Amino acid sequence: MDNKTQRYYLVREDILPEAVLKTIQAKELLARGEVHTIHEAVEKVELSRSAFYKYKDGIFPLTKLSTERIVTVSMDLEHRSGMLSNVLSMIASMEGNVLTIHQTIPLQGMANVVISVDTSRMGDQITAMIDTLRRSDGVRRASVIGEG
Repeated sequence: MDNKTQRYYLVREDILPEAVLKTIQAKELLARGEVHTIHEAVEKVELSRSAFYKYKDGIFPLTKLSTERIVTVSMDLEHRSGMLSNVLSMIASMEGNVLTIHQTIPLQGMANVVISVDTSRMGDQITAMIDTLRRSDGVRRASVIGEG
């Protein structure tokens, strides 16, 4: 099935097959760091590796799907010591988690910075974050260029 024909369903946990439930348990063990390999995870939940690989890319907790939100912000920053650090601190103070940073070499006293931020813990504060960035000393421009 290609991406264009995939369909998704919201299904109650109690009607899922045992192998699917154990796949979720194994993925959670790995995510929490309680085990370090897939072999350890499937052994602990008593699941075959083939079943794990069959279901691992198709089952996710609803909370994970509904809370992940990545925003990509483009900014022009004045070329001054500590500018990027100030921006990163401000994002962190608003519960944003910086995932990637790309900064150009400063030309004519300005550098373009593109930052991807996980905003899932920010709630409705994304607009406030952009407004705060725009008002920050040394930030000449800040705009959202992508959301996912």
